[in-house]
Amino acid sequence: MVRLHCCPVTPKVPFTIVPPGGGSQPPKSLRILIADDDRDNATMLALVLRDEGHEVVSALRGDEALELSRLFRPDVVITDVNMPGVSGYALARELRQRHGNLCPLLIGTSGVWTHTADRLLGEAAGFDHYLVKPHDVKQIVGLLAAFQGQSSKDGAAAG
Repeated sequence: MVRLHCCPVTPKVPFTIVPPGGGSQPPKSLRILIADDDRDNATMLALVLRDEGHEVVSALRGDEALELSRLFRPDVVITDVNMPGVSGYALARELRQRHGNLCPLLIGTSGVWTHTADRLLGEAAGFDHYLVKPHDVKQIVGLLAAFQGQSSKDGAAAG
């Protein structure tokens, strides 16, 4: 007769996946509204930003962008300043008025309004950044990454 002795089985530690970067959380996906009357510009930028992991909607008119901002509640608005319906300047003013300190990050872009006075007008309207077209998409991606880093620091300080 053969006797088998059973050893107690110790449970294994659950398998965990550690993301690159020493376990830090990946940046939060941003909700981005693109307002540009040039459909190709809006589509190209939306594709790049979606590829970066963001949720993106776009509008071809300023008045459409205002309505979308009510429904979509973006973290970031990237707008051409020269649009039909409502200009990008008016869009920025309205969003600053409506949201105050909780306003989305506002990035104005223009290929027409490129002088220092136009940039100052953009600053007065409420833009956080004003880019001259043609701009490098990497510039926008960099601004978004900096905003994400600032937002996560603010959230950590508040929590």
